[in-house]
Amino acid sequence: MEKSTILGLILGVAAVGVGMVLKGAPISALYNPAAIMIILVGTAASVCVAFPMSELKKIPKLFGIAFKQQQLISRSELIGLFTDWASITRREGLLALETKVEEIEDDFMRNGMRMIIDGNDQDFVRDVLMENINATETRHRAGALIFSQAGMYAPTLGVLGAVIGLIAALADMSSMEKLTHAIAAAFVATLLGIFTGYVIWHPLSNKLKRISEREIQVRLMMVEGLLSIQSGVSTIAISQKLAVFLTPVERAKLEEKEASGGEQKE
Repeated sequence: MEKSTILGLILGVAAVGVGMVLKGAPISALYNPAAIMIILVGTAASVCVAFPMSELKKIPKLFGIAFKQQQLISRSELIGLFTDWASITRREGLLALETKVEEIEDDFMRNGMRMIIDGNDQDFVRDVLMENINATETRHRAGALIFSQAGMYAPTLGVLGAVIGLIAALADMSSMEKLTHAIAAAFVATLLGIFTGYVIWHPLSNKLKRISEREIQVRLMMVEGLLSIQSGVSTIAISQKLAVFLTPVERAKLEEKEASGGEQKE
């Protein structure tokens, strides 16, 4: 479970609820079926008009990605794998890696490993892997766009809901008490529209983009590692080349680990 998503939603709901209490507004005012209908169903309708059904079918999966902890191999661990494979390759040749192929869980890296073992040209391998990455990035961008568009539509629908509420309120001005309650209820739609847009939909879109960026970074590391092995690069050179993908903290830990490993060998 992605704890930050859950935490953010809880904090968002708490912020609005506590804020209303501090302002003296009743929490019960949020229960407004008409406003909920306009915002939620209206946003769903807008998204349906904006995107083809083939993309809308992926929405449940996109929610799962946003709420589920991403299972990616760590970049430091990836460097360790490639240095080990490079060592095997330099001693025994590329064909020695055939026994390692089925142990690779990641489909992208496994396919790349098979291509270099089969003796494909390096430019061909790079082109195929980069096309795969570009296609993945495009697909991820389309998924994030659904939520960002929903975040754009929801606040505007909130204004629409407020206008509808005001029309209903001003249609009956026989009682000032009824009028004030009706006006207050009219603005609940605006509140819900802004809340769902800027606390749910836009943040979820950003979360999907960040998850995609992490995955793409790992895949780019895989491409560089695989091509380096195919070129017969030394283990030290591979480690230095892939270390550029690490943060300064991760790089320092890797150097410390390599240093301690060298001392143990001595």
